[in-house]
Amino acid sequence: MRVLAEMLSYPFLVRALVGGTLISLCASLLGVSLVLKRYSMIGDGLSHVSFGALSVAVAFGWAPLAVSIPVVAAAAVLLLRIRENGMIKSDAAIAMISAGSLAAGIIVTSLTTGMTTDVSSYMFGSILAMSRTDVSLSVVLSAVVLGMFVFCYNKIFAVTFDESFARATGVNVSAYNMLIAVLTAVTIVLGMRMMGAMLISSLIIFPALTSMRVFKSFLGVVLSSGVVSVVCFLIGLVLSYVYSVPAGASVVVTNLAAFGVFWAVQAARQR
Repeated sequence: MRVLAEMLSYPFLVRALVGGTLISLCASLLGVSLVLKRYSMIGDGLSHVSFGALSVAVAFGWAPLAVSIPVVAAAAVLLLRIRENGMIKSDAAIAMISAGSLAAGIIVTSLTTGMTTDVSSYMFGSILAMSRTDVSLSVVLSAVVLGMFVFCYNKIFAVTFDESFARATGVNVSAYNMLIAVLTAVTIVLGMRMMGAMLISSLIIFPALTSMRVFKSFLGVVLSSGVVSVVCFLIGLVLSYVYSVPAGASVVVTNLAAFGVFWAVQAARQR
């Protein structure tokens, strides 16, 4: 409690706590659907696209979020279209777009500003990077994501497990897939401020995989993922503050430890 009280005395840590918690919650909920649809690596691909867009924005003095959010959302829609049309395998498309975007960002950075503190924080994350604007956008994003899962739960369930059945029942599958992809893109852009391009995809993948070790129903996995993600983020942030280690890496290690605990519970049940 003393450590928490000390952390809350710093405004930047309060912003990190609020914004990071909301982003972790959004990433975990969206990640359940993405993992079950075998599309979890979209997070890694979009994070590289976001780094490229942010690098260009920083190099030319543009507003980073104003540039990166529409660019990453467009990339998410493009990947979705490629997947639906079957022109290229989804994993190959993600690798191609992510590598190209990362390369473009590095070239623009090297030719203009160089590896500044801002660019480095986008690559590896920085606990100081969360601004009031980021927190405000995180609140709006979490409201949209939670509203989607509360009011459209049955449709999300159908789209996740059987798109053909969902279409037969009148669900606009393309619209829901696009909504999930765009919300994932916004989540990644906001989360990169703290987690960095190299680690942000872990917030999407780890909570879902961890929860699936113990829970078998879709609702159970969704609820567990949200709880696991928020708890791991809070623990990781505290460890980051106490031991002076990067917040992104600390959160990922905490998620990895949670996965080990849930895996042990699963093994004990099977025995």
